[in-house]
Amino acid sequence: MVKLRIFRFDPSKWSQYYMEYDIPIRENMTILDALLYIKEELDPSLTFRYACKAGLCGSCGIKVNGRETLACQTRIEWFGEGKVTLEPLSNYPIIRDLVVDHEELFKKHASVKPYIIRNEEGVDKEYLQTPNEREEFVQAATCINCGLCYSACPTVSIDRRFLGPHALAQAYRYIMDNRDSEPSARLTIVDTLHGVWRCHFIGSCSHVCPKGVDPALLIQRVKRFFILSERRLKRRRPAPLKS
Repeated sequence: MVKLRIFRFDPSKWSQYYMEYDIPIRENMTILDALLYIKEELDPSLTFRYACKAGLCGSCGIKVNGRETLACQTRIEWFGEGKVTLEPLSNYPIIRDLVVDHEELFKKHASVKPYIIRNEEGVDKEYLQTPNEREEFVQAATCINCGLCYSACPTVSIDRRFLGPHALAQAYRYIMDNRDSEPSARLTIVDTLHGVWRCHFIGSCSHVCPKGVDPALLIQRVKRFFILSERRLKRRRPAPLKS
């Protein structure tokens, strides 16, 4: 048996409090399994978000004992028989209980143009890319947009205009993709006081990523890209078309 202490928020009454539930543990039970047990057996009013239950969609992101994690990938047995506290992610408006509003995260993501830009029109051939060129950005490409890094970032909590680790890591992903021909478009966007230079390299974003992405490192690489570009020490050319 484990006791879950869960944050509750009722927007109609604008009240917030904690409720405790005793959950019978079974082997390999996850935090998401426990939430579903509460929903089905104890309290149907509890609100939380989930979808794939396989760590792929990122919908079930919450804080467990103060640390951002995916509920579907976190086993209750890891916490022993003590009390486990579940709370909504930080740095997001709370909609209800454990559900937060990701609109700000996705707006900042969209602002860095997270897609390949090419100048050519009507191209129906493949762009060439070597394994080494793909290696430059493949880590950032595994991001599932769960937003845990945004919740863990202390800079976001004090500067709401800061793009945040998620958007900046995705900017890096497309800046370093040799199939893209307009990296300068994104560099202009992140080269601001609330962009890449606002990151203080605390690294909490990297510690909570469920996919092993290291946003803190990638942001430093964007800074390096600026320095090398300014000094003309490194040039980057778009991928050629397959002949």
